[in-house]
Amino acid sequence: MVRMEEILTIHDLHRQGLTLQAIARRTGLDRKTVGKYLSRGLAPPAYGPRAPRIGLLDPYHDYLRQRLAAYPELSGTRLLREIRELGYAGGYSIVTDYLRDIRPARERGFEHRFETPPGQQAQVDFAHFKTVFTDEPDLVRVVWLFSLVLGHSRHLFARFVLRQAVEEVVRCHLAAFGALGGVPRQILYDLSTAETNCTGVAA
Repeated sequence: MVRMEEILTIHDLHRQGLTLQAIARRTGLDRKTVGKYLSRGLAPPAYGPRAPRIGLLDPYHDYLRQRLAAYPELSGTRLLREIRELGYAGGYSIVTDYLRDIRPARERGFEHRFETPPGQQAQVDFAHFKTVFTDEPDLVRVVWLFSLVLGHSRHLFARFVLRQAVEEVVRCHLAAFGALGGVPRQILYDLSTAETNCTGVAA
């Protein structure tokens, strides 16, 4: 890239009567480059506005707004699952950051927050995602996200698995208990997880 000082030198040498070849030899620049900057004059270059950059989540903004307008209590995990099925290929945090900005404010009424003591309770959920692995780019696969959240601290353990089968769920529970350093007294499951007949794991 030619510096402004070099451009000024080109024009100064040209005013003194030097030819393009002479200016090129003096400055060490190509003769075509010298000619280009002489033809442009000394006016600063004009740059047009940059085209706005389209983010991965931008095509799904309207969909997310409509879903939250109809059902403000929808979770980020649920909405991520829905837009993944529509083709979204971005990350989870981008979605939650956007939802935080657009989610309708809750009306503050009289409420009692349900608290659990440490070690008392955890909640297990399975979410499914459609994805493509690099070694099989033509095949769309479904993977499952096992998540266990402690009721008191909200500490989360999560792991992806290829099947929502009993043996996989048991392995996920054992890994979660090992990572958390113990077993909660009670584990709550949503309906989809209960279908795996794994509620006995809580015992």
